[in-house]
Amino acid sequence: MSHTHQTLGEFIIENQAAFAYSSGELSKLINSIRLAAKVVNHEVNKAGLVDILGNAGNKNESGENQQKLDVYANDMFINTLSNRNIVCGIASEEEESFISINSQDENHQNKYVVLIDPLDGSSNIDVNVSVGTIFSVYRRVTPIGTPVTIEDFLQPGKNQVAAGYVVYGTSTMLVYTTGAGVNGFTLNPAIGTFYLSHPNMSYPKNGRIYSVNEGNYIHFPQGVKKYIKYCQQEEGDRPYTSRYIGSMVSDFHRNMLKGGIFMYPKSSKAEEGKLRLLYECNPMAFLAEQANGKASDGFNRILDIQPRELHQRVPFFCGSKNMVDKLEEFMQEEQASNY
Repeated sequence: MSHTHQTLGEFIIENQAAFAYSSGELSKLINSIRLAAKVVNHEVNKAGLVDILGNAGNKNESGENQQKLDVYANDMFINTLSNRNIVCGIASEEEESFISINSQDENHQNKYVVLIDPLDGSSNIDVNVSVGTIFSVYRRVTPIGTPVTIEDFLQPGKNQVAAGYVVYGTSTMLVYTTGAGVNGFTLNPAIGTFYLSHPNMSYPKNGRIYSVNEGNYIHFPQGVKKYIKYCQQEEGDRPYTSRYIGSMVSDFHRNMLKGGIFMYPKSSKAEEGKLRLLYECNPMAFLAEQANGKASDGFNRILDIQPRELHQRVPFFCGSKNMVDKLEEFMQEEQASNY
């Protein structure tokens, strides 16, 4: 079948057999995410027209103001995943603790947990800049038949069985991996169907874009400052272009298509970094590696980090392999010179 006409539903069924634990649950799970994404997309697209903009008046677990749309997206994804009897637990960036799900007819028989950032970049909604949803899926590690515990969620990223994001932009796309490459599907809003539009997405080995909030330059570690200066030098194929939307899903998406590096280092303002390991960095790192890219905290592979807590933050560098290698070189040189 020509991929130009293949729907997400058809793609999921066709590729189900390639998935190691194929019993249909993962397909149902991706389908639930697809459904919730369509509803959230509808709300995001009309956000300018209705009173769904602005703050909900609460702060989320990380102390940031919650946008009304954040709360809506959070509820939508949690309800859609809970009601379909597929997952045994959900952790959301918007919730303080994880949610254990026990469906009525089965006693904790489900095998998967989902971690989700329901609306990444939501402070951009008011100004019509793309936002996104990020999701990450693991098989539980505690025995089936018992309620989930924190250890089901605190798994290193390399244990992920699926991850992806939805970008709500000029067109709405769902991009995901189950460990066999990365594929992107674009929503046809007229009929509400996602079609395979970007098969086998892959980072160019070298890119010419660097994405970082340069306003924080003064607070960055020395190695990062030196790498940014390297990006700006006139030499070889440099200077690189600076492109930073401030909506991680959008920055990541562009860099994967065009080649580039996304950086959110730790700083003197945010000693641990700002991005969350479980909801943002792990899923994006899994996608990056599946698309021949690389993701690092500056010294170590993101997917090898053993999480300590649900809302843990880490420095994050992700993108075209050679660019991330070069960044690590600067970080390691700096570390060596400090000893």
